[in-house]
Amino acid sequence: MVQLIVGKKGKGKTKQLLDKVNSEIREISGNIVYLDKSTKHMYELNNKVRLIDVSQCAIENSSEFVGFVCGILSQDHDLQQMYFDSFLKISHLEDQDITSTVEKLERLSKIFDVTFILSISKDEDELPAALKDKVIISL
Repeated sequence: MVQLIVGKKGKGKTKQLLDKVNSEIREISGNIVYLDKSTKHMYELNNKVRLIDVSQCAIENSSEFVGFVCGILSQDHDLQQMYFDSFLKISHLEDQDITSTVEKLERLSKIFDVTFILSISKDEDELPAALKDKVIISL
């Protein structure tokens, strides 16, 4: 399953994401990975959450990003959730259509039984119609 937290920059999406991940870590038995564009939020995350700074990984486009996610999925069979903060930036999809990448993540979610929670810096009405049903929080 892919879930979206949407809203313009500065609306509080990261806080919502951090609150969600920190509450989920107590509820689930598997592992959680948090992908971000820096390590800025390291001390706001529960120490059981694996933080990965994507900016250190030389990812140049959305295909490489999906491959990177597949690599993480293949290495951790206990992975239950992945959180993507600043999704448009870390996946190199700023000013591009995100539909096909989200659809790929949806397929991976079903194969690996992992939930993806994405923070997207767009208003809900700016999203493609196919993705609006995935929105869990709109700020």
